[in-house]
Amino acid sequence: MNSADQSQFELVVLPHLDAAYNLARWIAGNERDAEDITQEASLRAFKFFSSFRGGDARSWLLTIVRRTARTWLRRNRQHEEAVEFDEELHSGQDVSANPEVALVRADDVELVRQALETLPALFREVLVLRELEGCSYKEIAEIAGVPVGTVMSRLARARGQLQTALSTQPDGDHP
Repeated sequence: MNSADQSQFELVVLPHLDAAYNLARWIAGNERDAEDITQEASLRAFKFFSSFRGGDARSWLLTIVRRTARTWLRRNRQHEEAVEFDEELHSGQDVSANPEVALVRADDVELVRQALETLPALFREVLVLRELEGCSYKEIAEIAGVPVGTVMSRLARARGQLQTALSTQPDGDHP
């Protein structure tokens, strides 16, 4: 890759590294593995940048991250059992200046994070892409390699499961 291609890569792809790391973090479940996955995905993106035909660089990079994460997890976590989707098991039905409110919100964020981590990977993935990364249904479909209808179905189930998980968590010390 020549210096002009490298500059183009830096301009087009590097602004999306935070989104790449965020997706990898939610798929992997921890920061160390997410860093490895993001680095490997970035190297793949760099290597195959000549195949990028323009368009949405973020979706292109997130697709690489998703595939890299799946491959990385299969290779590095063979000993861990994957949780498969089971319909019966997984179906789901300015005060910021106030320190007390800030603590309650921090607790709420932690509860949501914990609940999100209990979701099956397929559901967690679409929820993170939609709600945290702001991807459109079409972008998620492209990243995940599934039809838009499947994205909508997974999102509905993910939201239902998240709501169920949140309703079963203890409230802690909330008033």
